[in-house]
Amino acid sequence: MTEITVKYSENGFWIKKEADKYIIGLSEKGQDDLGEVSFIDLPEVGAIKTTDTLIGVEAAKAMTDLASPLAGTITAVNEALENNPENLNSSDTAVNWIVELTDVSAEAFEALQNESGL
Repeated sequence: MTEITVKYSENGFWIKKEADKYIIGLSEKGQDDLGEVSFIDLPEVGAIKTTDTLIGVEAAKAMTDLASPLAGTITAVNEALENNPENLNSSDTAVNWIVELTDVSAEAFEALQNESGL
Protein backbone atom coordinates (compact mmCIF):
# COMPACT_ATOMS: atom_id res chain seq x y z
CA MET A 1 0.00 0.00 0.00
CA THR A 2 1.31 3.42 -0.98
CA GLU A 3 1.79 5.86 1.85
CA ILE A 4 0.33 9.27 1.08
CA THR A 5 1.73 12.32 2.84
CA VAL A 6 0.44 15.87 2.46
CA LYS A 7 2.53 18.98 3.18
CA TYR A 8 1.93 22.69 2.62
CA SER A 9 3.97 25.57 1.23
CA GLU A 10 4.04 29.08 2.65
CA ASN A 11 2.68 30.54 -0.57
CA GLY A 12 -0.57 28.54 -0.52
CA PHE A 13 -0.06 25.14 -2.11
CA TRP A 14 -0.76 21.63 -0.83
CA ILE A 15 1.69 18.97 -1.96
CA LYS A 16 0.64 15.33 -1.85
CA LYS A 17 3.35 12.66 -2.09
CA GLU A 18 2.20 9.36 -3.59
CA ALA A 19 5.09 6.93 -4.10
CA ASP A 20 7.54 8.87 -6.31
CA LYS A 21 4.97 11.40 -7.55
CA TYR A 22 4.26 14.79 -5.98
CA ILE A 23 0.91 16.37 -6.79
CA ILE A 24 0.54 20.11 -6.19
CA GLY A 25 -2.73 22.01 -5.75
CA LEU A 26 -4.07 25.19 -4.20
CA SER A 27 -4.64 24.91 -0.44
CA GLU A 28 -7.38 26.58 1.62
CA LYS A 29 -4.83 29.24 2.58
CA GLY A 30 -4.04 29.87 -1.08
CA GLN A 31 -7.74 30.03 -1.92
CA ASP A 32 -8.32 32.44 0.95
CA ASP A 33 -5.33 34.62 -0.03
CA LEU A 34 -6.41 34.88 -3.67
CA GLY A 35 -10.20 34.84 -3.55
CA GLU A 36 -12.25 33.50 -6.44
CA VAL A 37 -9.88 32.50 -9.29
CA SER A 38 -11.02 33.65 -12.74
CA PHE A 39 -7.92 32.91 -14.88
CA ILE A 40 -4.89 30.64 -14.61
CA ASP A 41 -1.70 30.50 -16.64
CA LEU A 42 -0.51 26.88 -16.46
CA PRO A 43 3.10 25.71 -16.74
CA GLU A 44 4.52 23.42 -19.43
CA VAL A 45 5.63 19.83 -18.85
CA GLY A 46 9.35 19.75 -18.07
CA ALA A 47 11.88 20.83 -15.46
CA ILE A 48 10.95 23.46 -12.87
CA LYS A 49 12.92 25.15 -10.09
CA THR A 50 11.70 26.78 -6.89
CA THR A 51 12.57 30.16 -8.39
CA ASP A 52 10.27 29.47 -11.38
CA THR A 53 6.63 30.51 -11.56
CA LEU A 54 4.36 27.48 -11.22
CA ILE A 55 1.15 29.32 -12.06
CA GLY A 56 0.00 32.82 -12.81
CA VAL A 57 -3.50 33.55 -11.53
CA GLU A 58 -6.04 36.31 -11.81
CA ALA A 59 -8.41 36.27 -8.86
CA ALA A 60 -10.79 38.46 -6.85
CA LYS A 61 -8.14 39.62 -4.37
CA ALA A 62 -4.93 39.43 -6.39
CA MET A 63 -3.25 39.01 -9.73
CA THR A 64 -0.08 37.12 -9.00
CA ASP A 65 2.54 34.60 -10.01
CA LEU A 66 3.09 31.79 -7.51
CA ALA A 67 6.51 30.14 -7.39
CA SER A 68 6.86 26.38 -7.37
CA PRO A 69 7.21 24.99 -3.84
CA LEU A 70 9.50 22.22 -5.11
CA ALA A 71 12.07 21.69 -7.84
CA GLY A 72 11.56 18.69 -10.10
CA THR A 73 10.11 17.60 -13.41
CA ILE A 74 6.50 18.38 -14.29
CA THR A 75 5.09 15.18 -15.77
CA ALA A 76 1.39 16.14 -15.91
CA VAL A 77 -0.61 19.37 -15.95
CA ASN A 78 -4.32 19.64 -15.06
CA GLU A 79 -5.39 21.03 -18.45
CA ALA A 80 -9.03 21.21 -17.28
CA LEU A 81 -8.07 24.29 -15.24
CA GLU A 82 -7.48 26.25 -18.45
CA ASN A 83 -11.20 26.30 -19.26
CA ASN A 84 -12.38 25.91 -15.65
CA PRO A 85 -10.05 28.03 -13.46
CA GLU A 86 -12.79 28.11 -10.81
CA ASN A 87 -11.85 24.47 -10.06
CA LEU A 88 -8.92 25.93 -8.10
CA ASN A 89 -11.50 27.20 -5.59
CA SER A 90 -12.74 23.66 -4.93
CA SER A 91 -11.80 21.79 -1.77
CA ASP A 92 -11.76 18.56 -3.83
CA THR A 93 -8.11 17.67 -4.52
CA ALA A 94 -9.24 15.56 -7.49
CA VAL A 95 -10.21 18.76 -9.37
CA ASN A 96 -8.00 21.48 -7.83
CA TRP A 97 -4.64 19.81 -8.49
CA ILE A 98 -2.35 21.79 -10.77
CA VAL A 99 0.67 19.64 -11.66
CA GLU A 100 2.33 16.34 -10.95
CA LEU A 101 6.09 16.33 -10.31
CA THR A 102 8.78 13.67 -10.21
CA ASP A 103 12.53 13.93 -9.49
CA VAL A 104 11.83 15.84 -6.26
CA SER A 105 14.28 15.94 -3.35
CA ALA A 106 12.81 14.06 -0.37
CA GLU A 107 14.59 16.54 1.92
CA ALA A 108 12.93 19.50 0.20
CA PHE A 109 9.51 17.84 0.58
CA GLU A 110 10.11 17.05 4.26
CA ALA A 111 11.10 20.70 4.87
CA LEU A 112 7.60 21.87 3.91
CA GLN A 113 4.95 22.64 6.54
CA ASN A 114 2.63 20.02 8.04
CA GLU A 115 -0.20 22.53 8.44
CA SER A 116 -1.81 24.78 5.83
CA GLY A 117 -1.16 27.94 7.83
CA LEU A 118 -4.84 28.79 8.36
